[in-house]
Amino acid sequence: MDYYILAQVINGVIFGLIYALIALGLTVVFSIMRVVNFSHGEFYMLGGYALYALTAGAVTLFSIPLILPTIVGLPLAMVAVAIFGILVERGLLRPVYTARMDRPEEYAIILTFGLSLFLQYGALVTVGPYEMTPGSFWEGSKHIIGDLYLAGDRLFAAGTSVFLIGATLFFIYGTWTGRALMATAQNRVGSTIVGINTVRMNITAMALAGLLAGAAGALLAPVFLVYPDVGQIPVIKGFVIIVLGGMGSILGAVIAAVILGLVESLGSVYFSVAYRDVFAFLVLIGVLLFRPHGLLGQKARRV
Repeated sequence: MDYYILAQVINGVIFGLIYALIALGLTVVFSIMRVVNFSHGEFYMLGGYALYALTAGAVTLFSIPLILPTIVGLPLAMVAVAIFGILVERGLLRPVYTARMDRPEEYAIILTFGLSLFLQYGALVTVGPYEMTPGSFWEGSKHIIGDLYLAGDRLFAAGTSVFLIGATLFFIYGTWTGRALMATAQNRVGSTIVGINTVRMNITAMALAGLLAGAAGALLAPVFLVYPDVGQIPVIKGFVIIVLGGMGSILGAVIAAVILGLVESLGSVYFSVAYRDVFAFLVLIGVLLFRPHGLLGQKARRV
């Protein structure tokens, strides 16, 4: 058995699951608010920095460094980024929708793009361009089968991602709030008529996006380190994924993310690792040529 190829397949699935966390947040925000959140990559970055701050003593309480185990810092980092998402919705995006602007989506895009630059340069000024790493989630390499070993941090990231994706799908499809989110995504005016608080749905969407992006950033922080522009490439792949899966399709985003992770990993083996980030766009072009509405997207119909 070629354990090297098997290792690349497993790595591809692992990174696909992480990409899915990023893409799910983008998909939910786009579906509910019709906003392409260009600052989503910085949510990912903040998750990594929050974990580093909590586990490396960068946060102090009563002049005492707050140093937590990495496993404890993870949910706290996720909650911190979720709260930040709520603040972004309340302070930046909600005024756009309540001011009766002609095209609020365009203004929201400009705001999120500006927020992205503000957070990147804010991190650069605050902590510098240095690469930082929190403690490990699961130290060392773990034996899988035969001569195959994988880093414990990657296995932990994969397991946690599966749990979070499953919990997100259950929340959306199996709870009243999730069904209200889907109703708002389908028809915002109709949802308001039947009593759904669409403002609350906006808050829920941004909180969920922050939670998932923060989780992705924190889970990969021990693997790829943390620095101010660490979220640029992941968020670009997130945009590719939501187009591949079908704009607004949650299940399609998960499937497309795993496919993209496998294509990148195996493409690096059979072609060149230098083109790893190019494969996403090649897959995007191929899918759009034969299925323009994405894997699970709906064809647009106008009456």
